[in-house]
Amino acid sequence: QVQLVESGGGLVQAGGSLRLSCAASGRTFSSSAMGWFRQAPGKEREFVAAISCSGIRAYYPDSVKGRFTISRDNAKNTLYLQLNNLKPEDTAKYYCTKGVVNWGQGTQVTVSS
Repeated sequence: QVQLVESGGGLVQAGGSLRLSCAASGRTFSSSAMGWFRQAPGKEREFVAAISCSGIRAYYPDSVKGRFTISRDNAKNTLYLQLNNLKPEDTAKYYCTKGVVNWGQGTQVTVSS
C-alpha cells in the first residue's frame, strides 16, 4: 500500500518562499508520475504541478508557472515543490499525488498580504 506524507507547509508573507516535501513509501515511486494539487476552502481541487518518472519533464498551469518548481529524488522516494514569490491566492492545502490515484493528507500553505 502506498503512503504519501507531505510536509513543509506554513505561514509566509506575500513574496516569500516555501519548500514542500512528499515522502512516499513503496517500491514503485521511481516508476510513477507524481504531482501536486491544492484546494482552498470552498473551491475545487486544482492542479499545481506534475513530473515524469525520470524527472525530466514537468508541467504547470499558467497560474504558477515561473514561480513553482516540482522536482523529485527517486533515491529518496521524495517529491518536492518549491514555491517562490507566493501570493495570497496561493493559500490552500497542498496535496501530493501518485498517478492521481494515491493521495497524501495534505499540508497547509497560508500566504498573508
